[in-house]
Amino acid sequence: MSHQGRGKCFLRDLLGARVALSGTPLSSPQVSDDSAKEDLNSLWRATQDRLKASVPDSTYRLWLEPLSTAGADAETLYLTAPEGIRTWAERRYSALIAEAVVAAGGRTTRVAFVGERATVPGHEELGGVDLNPNYTFDRFVIGPGNRLAHGAALAVAEAPSEAYNPLFLHGPPGLGKTHLLTAIANYLGANAPGLSVRYTTAESFTNEFVAALKSTGVERFKARYRDIDVLLIDDVQFLEGKAATEEEFFHTFNALYEAGSQLVLSADRIPSELSTLAARLRDRFEWGLTVPVEPPNLATRLTVLRRLVQESGIEIADSGALAELAGRIDANVRQLHGALTRVIAHASLMAKPLSSELIAEVIPGISRSATATSVEEIQQRVAERFGISRAELVGSSRAATPLRARQVAIFLTRELTDLSLPQIGRLYGGRDHTTVLNSLRRVEASLGEDDELSQRVRELRRAIHNPSGEGA
Repeated sequence: MSHQGRGKCFLRDLLGARVALSGTPLSSPQVSDDSAKEDLNSLWRATQDRLKASVPDSTYRLWLEPLSTAGADAETLYLTAPEGIRTWAERRYSALIAEAVVAAGGRTTRVAFVGERATVPGHEELGGVDLNPNYTFDRFVIGPGNRLAHGAALAVAEAPSEAYNPLFLHGPPGLGKTHLLTAIANYLGANAPGLSVRYTTAESFTNEFVAALKSTGVERFKARYRDIDVLLIDDVQFLEGKAATEEEFFHTFNALYEAGSQLVLSADRIPSELSTLAARLRDRFEWGLTVPVEPPNLATRLTVLRRLVQESGIEIADSGALAELAGRIDANVRQLHGALTRVIAHASLMAKPLSSELIAEVIPGISRSATATSVEEIQQRVAERFGISRAELVGSSRAATPLRARQVAIFLTRELTDLSLPQIGRLYGGRDHTTVLNSLRRVEASLGEDDELSQRVRELRRAIHNPSGEGA
């Protein structure tokens, strides 16, 4: 197979088949019985056959084959896709997919893309978060920054409620906290099927609780979360500022702990820095073992890339290509995955081999740890580039230009310094970590689809690192 088509397996791995929280297959949220589920699957297989016949093979493998169904209603077929390709697939191929669905005998007349954790409209009361079956202990790459976290998670999986309870993992996004929580759930599903296990995010917990207050009833919600053996909650920092949900989670935590159930939690910082959470919750988070998950070193990043390439069968044009990529992305594993996805996409679309030269062309060579860049310099450079004052940049204006400039400045500050999210927030007008995290996500999402913004960010990186000669 040529390098243009080798992205297939890798992109499929990023998406992965989904399983229910109990370890059993998960049907589409709104499919109420097995026959309806099979009808939807059959329709999608027929649609895929038509799509495959209507576009070049490399296009199909890269942009259409990784898609999967999330459900359907009377008019709309809902699809999910890996984050790295979802925007492009939606923009370029929605109409083509809709035509193929109709040609395959479907009654829906349009398609819509939803996130992999989203709930299809009309079924919000079901809640829950799917498990990625690829997130296992065997597939977790161990390095100096995550060895303790991996060992603690494995100990909990092998002996729930006997090793560390609660187990609290903390660290910036993209370092493997979700992988470890999901690995615990997958391990228990395979080796302790008699235990009831529930993995979710604090955001999903909040959404379910709000939905329960409005419709399904709080008692049903309580039964779903308190009558279980293991509860794994991701991103508990999301509970900050949500008094009612925080109160409910406090009682849920107490009920499970007193019953001897295992609790595993993750956040983007240590419990004591969750400043707006009630002290009683922060204290409880520290009752067991608190473990950091730190950025991977170069050797770990290179191991991650080698494993991804080996599993996907991608052809590498020169032996130094992966080392080149590992040296250019030092923030987190998620960005490393995204960078490899972008390189594969460019290799396919431009019919070029995956080489060091292509990586240098696609991925900017900026290492966050390679410089002691000051926040003041970043703020000044960004303000000048967007034509505003530094005061406007860090101020409260929600106008489009200052807002976008602020998001870019926060993104570059996170990338080019070692500051934590709360520290960055304090340097940008006293904003909380949630605002900082939202800015990071917005810029990251836009970089893959906004060429003008991507160019502007590249120019700013060069200017910040080479202030005496921006064009060098």
